[in-house]
Amino acid sequence: MNSLLSRALELQHAAHELMYLGMDGEPIYSDTFCRLNKELLVKSDSLFSSQSSNTEEEANLCLALLMGYNATIYDYGDKGQKKQAVLDRIYNVLEKLPDSLLKLRLLTYTYGEVYDESILQQAHAIMTQWGNSTLSSEQIDIIEVLKNIEENPYPYHYID
Repeated sequence: MNSLLSRALELQHAAHELMYLGMDGEPIYSDTFCRLNKELLVKSDSLFSSQSSNTEEEANLCLALLMGYNATIYDYGDKGQKKQAVLDRIYNVLEKLPDSLLKLRLLTYTYGEVYDESILQQAHAIMTQWGNSTLSSEQIDIIEVLKNIEENPYPYHYID
């Protein structure tokens, strides 16, 4: 496996682990939480300037960066600008990416950042194409993530 792709997939896994830390009922220790946040930010920053000419690899890299920056609590003051740069890259890669699980994952996490209805419509169009076929565990997982984002748009919507 390509080094850049393997690093992107590793970052996706680490971001997912941090986002769902404690959901399994295990206690969360502050030192572990802080260490994982720091490691995730370092991994994200180390991949930030990387780019790929391969569309699928670039999509995985962008997904990893967006997930990484969203999962970590740390910010050296430039995380917002880096997330915007990643979003700009995502819009470029989405145009080239065929409908797939990877595209749905990228659309889902992008929608969770920008709440653009056209992105949501594209995501639902991919899910509709899957129809009544037997879904893989990854497909079920990303459908649940999208459903959660749709049902809980905070902080996008202000709560009165």
